[in-house]
Amino acid sequence: MKSRATVRMSDVAEAAGVALATVSRALNEPDKVAPETRAQVEAAVRKLGYVPDRTASALASSRSRMVGAIVPTLANVWFAETMEGLAAELGRAGYQLMLAQSSYVPRAEAGLIDAFLGRRVDALVLTGSLRDAAARARLKRMGLPVVETWDLPAKPVDMAVGFSNEQVGAEVARRLLQAGKRRIAFLGADEQRSQMRREGLERELQAAGSSLAAAEYVAPPSSIALGRELMARLAAKHPDVDAVFCGNDFIAIGAMMWARAQGWDIPGRLAVVGFSDLPIAEATWPALTTVKVRGGDMGRRAGEMLLARLRGEAPPHKVLDIGFEFVERSTL
Repeated sequence: MKSRATVRMSDVAEAAGVALATVSRALNEPDKVAPETRAQVEAAVRKLGYVPDRTASALASSRSRMVGAIVPTLANVWFAETMEGLAAELGRAGYQLMLAQSSYVPRAEAGLIDAFLGRRVDALVLTGSLRDAAARARLKRMGLPVVETWDLPAKPVDMAVGFSNEQVGAEVARRLLQAGKRRIAFLGADEQRSQMRREGLERELQAAGSSLAAAEYVAPPSSIALGRELMARLAAKHPDVDAVFCGNDFIAIGAMMWARAQGWDIPGRLAVVGFSDLPIAEATWPALTTVKVRGGDMGRRAGEMLLARLRGEAPPHKVLDIGFEFVERSTL
């Protein structure tokens, strides 16, 4: 058998009993090949150990069949769900997903965009709104398909799929006020989307004739331990607080743990609302009231938009609001 380095596409075609062009389509545009034929080609690829030369293919076709995606962190499950949905949608069309982590640093995001462009990616997916003016201008000039996720920017670089972080905060404010809470505080990570949720909370409280009691932040990424720390800091400064909206479920669970350790009744003494509806939210005691966002669906919809653009078609949506759901459990 030939070494993996010397196996050519023509060898795969011969082993699979199909034309060379069929092998190329099966590898690069699998959705255009009959399932039986694609299975034959894939079996031959595995048997021979064939590795496609993606660099040569990209130079020949001006397409790398790679999509770059930038997330703030790989440590938190909510972004992982979005990337999983995105990868599944792209994979069905023969595209591969490349991931990079910005660590919540805007300058790092701009540098990663340049790195992806240097690797000739066919499209980009960003987490949140791109704030770097130079990077925005460069992407607009290039006409590269771009989807911004986890937000609904008023003027996206190209396309966007997500939800209004401000409306999330406003809805939480309405629910807490309806429950009779008046000393409402915010606990969150010091990053763009968390701040937007706090802004929505604060504006809705002001519209109702109330005000935000306090806000405490930690540097991202968040954790349950940091949630305990934030709640302890908040209680020391504002012992009369009777509700907290937390930027994510990890912080909310940490806040609950601290409050219960002090003997505080939840939700009587302290109501707690999280964000993201992680599996652990329903399993905690008491079960956490939170805001659910369909991260996997967001990723799939982003993939649909990109694939339409890559086929030269108009995307199904230019800006898509997938909304959110307030999930009331036992902490409110």
